[in-house]
Amino acid sequence: MKNFTIYLVILVFLFVSKVLGQETFEARAKKIGDKIEKITKEEKAALKEEVEAVNIQLSEGKITQEQADKRKKELAGARAVIIEEKVTLAQNELNDLVQQKVDGKIKEQDSIKKYSLEIHWKHDKNDSLRGEKRTTSQFVFALGLNNMLADGKLQDSNYSFIGSHFYEWGFTYNSRLMKNDNLLHAKYGLSLMYNNIRAADNRSFVVDGAQTSLTVNAINLDESRFRNVYIVAPVHLEFDFSKPKVSNGKTYFKTHQSFRFGIGGYAGINVKSKQILKYDQDDLDYKTTIKGDYNVNNFIYGLSSYIGYKEISLYCKYDLNPLFQDNLIKENNISLGLRFDLN
Repeated sequence: MKNFTIYLVILVFLFVSKVLGQETFEARAKKIGDKIEKITKEEKAALKEEVEAVNIQLSEGKITQEQADKRKKELAGARAVIIEEKVTLAQNELNDLVQQKVDGKIKEQDSIKKYSLEIHWKHDKNDSLRGEKRTTSQFVFALGLNNMLADGKLQDSNYSFIGSHFYEWGFTYNSRLMKNDNLLHAKYGLSLMYNNIRAADNRSFVVDGAQTSLTVNAINLDESRFRNVYIVAPVHLEFDFSKPKVSNGKTYFKTHQSFRFGIGGYAGINVKSKQILKYDQDDLDYKTTIKGDYNVNNFIYGLSSYIGYKEISLYCKYDLNPLFQDNLIKENNISLGLRFDLN
């Protein structure tokens, strides 16, 4: 919950800064966002090269299909860990930046603001007529509440409603489908998705053969969190109601200027599953991280949709396949939160 609040504050400040035209703060925040996007792109490119090398070994008969699939999953997991570590450092920079803003250490002089307003006034007319390319790119960040559905019912008695959350970050391309109309767009890209659920009533997950179930612990737990990390490829059909500008018989298109909504889905692979347990014993604080497959499905696919105004949207996603492969009770992940598409 603490991390959820921090990230929400960060994103609200980013949005407010953009609206109010506080360019100094926004520029520094955007620089950090660009760094995160660069990390994702570089690691994706590196993973692509590694996977191609595995495919070559497979085609030459040096390894079997099973060995190739296993190696690809290991490579994806290793890259996900690298991305997580690097992005965490960038997020710490963002946390420091927001704290400086809250403490009033980042201030803009009146003269600078006045000069900025004059420049904007002089260029607004020209800028309003400057269109975008037919395909643009965005850095995407989403966060919110996470839980499970079983037989159509929310499992909030098994998992903490507020304490369970999700994060997603990545980048997308946005392509206008019609040459002379701005309504329909294809939105596609690559994301790193974190789904966290916190077990309630002092329970944690225990594996018994093919079954993974919640079991009451002998010791009192301060926290019981189960995290799954995925690399997914989301695809959406986006309806953008941003109106084009017309001047001298020429039409200029821009995106994310008005209301918009998207509907689509995602598919990907699980690259890491782990359970984090925290407890006190003999006046000492303990934190145990247990990694394993927990009978979690190796693949993930689902439906997702968002609706919002300009860069901010209400975001919902639902996994069509259950979290655990062969459990008697099928539980599917469901998430609801905020999504930020930053040009």
